[in-house]
Amino acid sequence: MADEPLVLGIETSCDETGVGIVRGTTLLADAIASSVDTHARFGGVVPEIASRAHLEAMVPTIERALKEAGVSARDLDGIAVTAGPGLAGALLVGVSAAKAYAYALNKPLYGVNHLASHICVDQLEHGPLPEPTMALLVSGGHSSLLLAPDITADVRPMGATIDDAAGEAFDKIARVLDLGFPGGPVIDRLAKEGDPAAIAFPRGLSGSKDPAYDFSFSGLKTAVARWIEAKRAAGEEVPVRDVAASFQEAVVDVLTRKAVRACKDEGVDHLMIGGGVAANSRLRALAEERCERAGIRLRVPRPKLCTDNGAMVAALGAEMVARNRPASDWELSADSSLPVTDTHVPGAHGHDHHGHDHVHEVSKENLYS
Repeated sequence: MADEPLVLGIETSCDETGVGIVRGTTLLADAIASSVDTHARFGGVVPEIASRAHLEAMVPTIERALKEAGVSARDLDGIAVTAGPGLAGALLVGVSAAKAYAYALNKPLYGVNHLASHICVDQLEHGPLPEPTMALLVSGGHSSLLLAPDITADVRPMGATIDDAAGEAFDKIARVLDLGFPGGPVIDRLAKEGDPAAIAFPRGLSGSKDPAYDFSFSGLKTAVARWIEAKRAAGEEVPVRDVAASFQEAVVDVLTRKAVRACKDEGVDHLMIGGGVAANSRLRALAEERCERAGIRLRVPRPKLCTDNGAMVAALGAEMVARNRPASDWELSADSSLPVTDTHVPGAHGHDHHGHDHVHEVSKENLYS
């Protein structure tokens, strides 16, 4: 056990201040401070409020994680942090904190990719990832189908949403139904009491000529909103539970069908589902059903590890250390649109092997002037 890397991970890409501590593939601590309640009255995440909340929560959350893990900061073998993608201001708080701790403790720093972290977190629950792994990541900001031959160095995009992410669609429909924010958990709950076949909502990009692995939820969202408006205009009561169930079914039907198809096409016998929407009970059930039928082994982390957390960042950081991947240098900056192909941001003055410049001039000026 002792020779496995002990890594602290910091996640601040959105409204969760997550700090996780991992030894190898064993989770020792997962501390989270969420500012979701502060954003609820605005009906969505307000970037500036999220950044300020991260600033306030950072040090106490790190101290809580170290205490929970029963380790000293000096014992760490490295510090990992989400460098992107995400909200620029929120990411900068995490990156700055990680740099400060790494510098003060003289530990290597690893700027890692948020999406690759969502895949790697499954190692904490089900052991080392099979190579390659097919991953379906669904959250408020992303709906992606990714093939990962090596989670630390080779993640390939198979398909992605061309408009709204799945979680975003849940939030928007919840708003139309006056169910509050965030929309995912409440729609999941109400859908259990509704009929998923009650209303035939459209399945985006499901035609034979459509891209095989891309997703689109904008048309579905509009169709559901119009259906609700028509009911209200006619003075009829909206069957909220049936709408929730039918809408949810349309989303998870497309997600699972395309994911299973990608596994079959690529000859991959494992499917990993991650991201906040992976906590959805119907998505889990339908994926289980379809994977079983196709002879594919499904791996879904427990709901707490699906939403944004520091444990997932620590998990990827530990894997980077274990595989001797190069650490980031002090030029590391936040990159709000970090491509998923860049699983981490190594040194060499902010340039990785793709020649992609991760040091954005504006954030660099703010950090170093």
